[in-house]
Amino acid sequence: MIHMVKLCVGVSSLEELESYRDERAHWWGADYGEDVHVHRTRMRPKRAEEMEGISSIYWVIAGAIVCRQPILRLAQYTDEEGKDYCDIIMSPDMVRTVPYPKRPFQGWRYLRPEDAPPDLGANENADSLALAADLAKLGLI
Repeated sequence: MIHMVKLCVGVSSLEELESYRDERAHWWGADYGEDVHVHRTRMRPKRAEEMEGISSIYWVIAGAIVCRQPILRLAQYTDEEGKDYCDIIMSPDMVRTVPYPKRPFQGWRYLRPEDAPPDLGANENADSLALAADLAKLGLI
């Protein structure tokens, strides 16, 4: 199993990502049903078989990994001009993680399970989340 990590370019918070993702799939004409979210990328991951149905995409927002979404499957999409794309079809569930600093990069990167930040527990509150984000920005966690 291998995870994926991806930048949320132009998104400054998890709340902004949640509102943005609902409208973006409609721009592409992606229709995989009501209970999924879709992100379209140019290249299909070479390790797709290790990801479908068992991995997550970890989202980097404002310089830190802050959440993940389970990847349900990867689908090929070809536009009217014949260009191929890969649709990453994800669960709508956004699972908050302990914030983990991540420098900017292009495309996506693979993330080994042992290197992935842990999920925030159900007992975490807004104050501990804000503190963890601040510590991550300072490189202390």
